Amino acid sequence: MKLNPGIITNKLKETKEFYVNKLGFRIVFENDWYILLSTPNGKHEISFLLPDLPSQNSAFQKEYSGFGMYLTIETEDVDLLYSELKKKDLNILLDLKEEEWGDRHFAVSDPNGIGIDFVKYTAPVSA
Repeated sequence: MKLNPGIITNKLKETKEFYVNKLGFRIVFENDWYILLSTPNGKHEISFLLPDLPSQNSAFQKEYSGFGMYLTIETEDVDLLYSELKKKDLNILLDLKEEEWGDRHFAVSDPNGIGIDFVKYTAPVSA
């Protein structure tokens, strides 16, 4: 099984620009109403689809409302990525932070309002 999350959005152009030009994702497939992107290492994919397409089932018609979803992307060097993305003037939701449960992470928002949590998992801090 392979998970490929899909987001229904009117912001296809802005979303493509964000994921490709800011985060380094690659285009796997694209047409006028759909785009499939992969992470820079090619291991994971995410897709974006325009809403209200007559060719799509009703389950794939309604646009994402902008709340209640986030993505987590694991990275080997979260400090370096944080530094690089700050230079690209992204909307930083959470500055780089070490959590007691073992995450070192920061978060940004994509053009659809989806929070993206970049994380490096470490050992939890002892009590």
